[in-house]
Amino acid sequence: MKVTVSRKAHFNAAHRLYRKDWSDEKNNLIFGKCNNPNFHGHNYELIVSVTGEINPETGFVIDIKDLAEIILQEVEIPFDHKNLNLDVPEFFELNPSAENIAVVIYNKIKPRIDANMELEITLYETPRNFVTYRGL
Repeated sequence: MKVTVSRKAHFNAAHRLYRKDWSDEKNNLIFGKCNNPNFHGHNYELIVSVTGEINPETGFVIDIKDLAEIILQEVEIPFDHKNLNLDVPEFFELNPSAENIAVVIYNKIKPRIDANMELEITLYETPRNFVTYRGL
């Protein structure tokens, strides 16, 4: 029997959507106000979901304390109150769109959980705009 366990977290971060190889005009056309050269910020909400078999000894899929610690180490500490473009190495050459942020978070957390477990990342950039990545 598979069960999904989820943990919510949040972080505040600034970013700029911009491609160095595009003109200012094209960046403005594609990214609009998200291309602000002085950056802009979001209060990101994150849901990390782990699906797996229930351990018959503990009754857990994953110890939620362990999941909380993984999220703290892999996401909250490195991303919170940071400029993603300037302070987070994963985004030095990767545009920090919500989609790319979700994939980076997935790639940071996946090695820290049991290989038999499925991982899903849901990242809210705003209360109405969010992305989900399942590693597919």
